[in-house]
Amino acid sequence: MEPHEELRELSFTVSGIISKSIRQVYEAVADPEQLSHYFTTGGAVGHMENGATVTWDFHDFPGPFPVKIVEVEEPKRIVLQWGGQQSTAADGMNTVTFEFASLEDSTRTKVTISEASWVATSEGAKAAFGNCEGWTGMLAAMKAWLEYGINLREGFYK
Repeated sequence: MEPHEELRELSFTVSGIISKSIRQVYEAVADPEQLSHYFTTGGAVGHMENGATVTWDFHDFPGPFPVKIVEVEEPKRIVLQWGGQQSTAADGMNTVTFEFASLEDSTRTKVTISEASWVATSEGAKAAFGNCEGWTGMLAAMKAWLEYGINLREGFYK
């Protein structure tokens, strides 16, 4: 961005590496039973498939949240939309993209999560930073769950 260019929207990307195969990591996100073990503390309903709407519930945040699945490319990519506070979209929905990349002969997987976008205001920044924290926490919780069977979210927020 040029120094004189006005900032119009906010978005972010976070990533982490998990020592499991791409298929195992992909399913840990797409499968509601697995997702409920380490992320959606109130449970998840519905497998992530093209065009589906699933729900995520969190004991530590008001929910459940409807999550619209926009695109699935097993086991490489999931694109979803969900309600975003201070979203730039006319329908109030932010777009979240999960990308999965196999590393080291499928013994490790890089997960990249991007979310867009929020209005470039202090309220938009607060919402974006909150979601950035949430997705970073999700990656850490997924790593702990898949590699060690530990639920990091239990008691973490409340």
